Amino acid sequence: MRHEGLRPPRESRHTTGLALIPAELPCPACGGPIDGDTEHLVAALRASESRFRAAFADAGIGMALIDTDDRVIEANPAFAAMLGREVSELVRMHIHEIIDPEDTPRRIYRELVRGERERLRVEKRLKHRAGREVWSRVTLSLIRGEAGEPLYTLAMVEDVTEQRQLGDRLAYQALHDPLTRLPNRTLFFEQLDALFQPSEPAGTDRVGLCYVDLDGFAAINETLGHHIGDQLLVAVAHRLEHGFARQDGRLVARLGGDEFAVLVTDSQGDDQLAGIADALIESLERPFEVAGHRLAVTASIGVVERPVRGSTPTDLLRDADSTLYWSKADGRARWTLYDRDRGADQLTRHLLATALRPALERGEFTVEYQPLVGLSDGTVRGAEALVRWRHPRYGTLSPDRFIPLAEESGAIVPLGKWVLEESCRQARRWLTEFPDTETFVSVNLAARQIWDSDVVADVAQVLADTGLPARLLQLEITESAVLGPGGRPSQALQELADMGVRLAIDDFGTGYSNLAYLSRLPVHVLKLDGTFISAFRDGGKPLAGRRAGADEQIVGAMVQLAHALGLTVTAEGIENAAQAERLRLTGCDTAQGWYFARPGDAELVAAILRERRAV
Repeated sequence: MRHEGLRPPRESRHTTGLALIPAELPCPACGGPIDGDTEHLVAALRASESRFRAAFADAGIGMALIDTDDRVIEANPAFAAMLGREVSELVRMHIHEIIDPEDTPRRIYRELVRGERERLRVEKRLKHRAGREVWSRVTLSLIRGEAGEPLYTLAMVEDVTEQRQLGDRLAYQALHDPLTRLPNRTLFFEQLDALFQPSEPAGTDRVGLCYVDLDGFAAINETLGHHIGDQLLVAVAHRLEHGFARQDGRLVARLGGDEFAVLVTDSQGDDQLAGIADALIESLERPFEVAGHRLAVTASIGVVERPVRGSTPTDLLRDADSTLYWSKADGRARWTLYDRDRGADQLTRHLLATALRPALERGEFTVEYQPLVGLSDGTVRGAEALVRWRHPRYGTLSPDRFIPLAEESGAIVPLGKWVLEESCRQARRWLTEFPDTETFVSVNLAARQIWDSDVVADVAQVLADTGLPARLLQLEITESAVLGPGGRPSQALQELADMGVRLAIDDFGTGYSNLAYLSRLPVHVLKLDGTFISAFRDGGKPLAGRRAGADEQIVGAMVQLAHALGLTVTAEGIENAAQAERLRLTGCDTAQGWYFARPGDAELVAAILRERRAV
């Protein structure tokens, strides 16, 4: 009789070894002794079991057989060593004494035991006898009987503690600053982004941020060295971490350099953030003892607090950065709370600054001209060129709205050259139509145009291209640009004067008024700032008080001084006839203002010249 197959006896599920084939194997068909035809098969099965036992016992990874009641039937030495135990201790031990149960893996494991799946891979923490955790990668495979019923689970366990620890270290390093050990920019943004996710619990309704920047840190780095600067940053981080990071809902991070952030994920409003900012200022003002140095630093802080709904991480960081900038601009060593109106103005400034160069390419700028009138006879001697920006969104913008932005961004160089070209071209047209008047054009020249471009070559090229004689071009330069601290007379100014171009000092009297420099510069004209003209208002009568009288005397003295130096004087901001007359009596040469004409297009000047009338 041939026997079709063999299976282990039912009681082998509860044995303590791998004896799946008994010494006297009965015939599975009749229960009697096995006949000679199956002896080779039995021998092969026993040899296979022997090989399996050897592989099981000598395997380099942990292995265990587990019954359907979650108890260990057999374990190999590698698994026992992994847990700090003997093999005998593990037999009949419930698996939960070795591995903590977890809801999801436990549910999936029960599906395996019930035969609903064949294999399961999980990463689990095992309980070592000494109390420490052993991270392992576990592969569970179902062993079925001949009829397909679940019999055992074979667990193959690989110790991945070192890899896990290495991964944890790498993850820590990726999310923490190596110098201060604080959370770094990456972790800060991860947590910030998480606050604004729709799935975030409803309890997180508001968020606050204190954006901290140390004042004077660069000076410490430069004078004492970077090693002292690094130690100071470590001390600052320690103070911030211990004072502000050990409360629920707060994260202290180093964002880079000497910038830190305190993120408040459960903000209670402006008052809470103001209190935190006050505490930060007070904490950082206390001196630091670093490598034998007693170092005092202060901090500027930008504070933003708002609801999570309706905002974004980008909005929060942008406004915090702007507010920090305001703290610096307002004097440092202080905190500033975000102000929406001030932020809107800052945003507008940013939008204008970034749009300057494209606007020039699109032809959005135009030049208006305000007549410069001789006070002795009322005739037009020249005109000041005043650039305007016809912005598609904000309308016509005067120079005070965008010239400072152009100077900050460097856009003043191409813009200034364009204004120079346009103005000289227009002055040449006046000369062609009115050759006997020789009306000059006065163009403002920014200090940055002198230092950031070859202004001499630019002027020479423009005069050559337009055909305007150099004597009919006047360049206005602010007093502070050439007479300020560290300023010096420029060789460029001398070369321009040698070329025949007239040079005027604009807003004279509002800067340093360094007369020694004034006598050395190749200047032709002084333009008095309009603030001095207040002494000539009120229908020709000086305003009451010593200041009004003093202003009038100052104007007279400056006119006399200018004439003594061979200079002419132009007054700005003339509003009525009485002012014009009193200035004429002081000896002032020319003037401009709304009394004579408001700035307008080139035809305004041409019409006056055409009628040959006094203004």
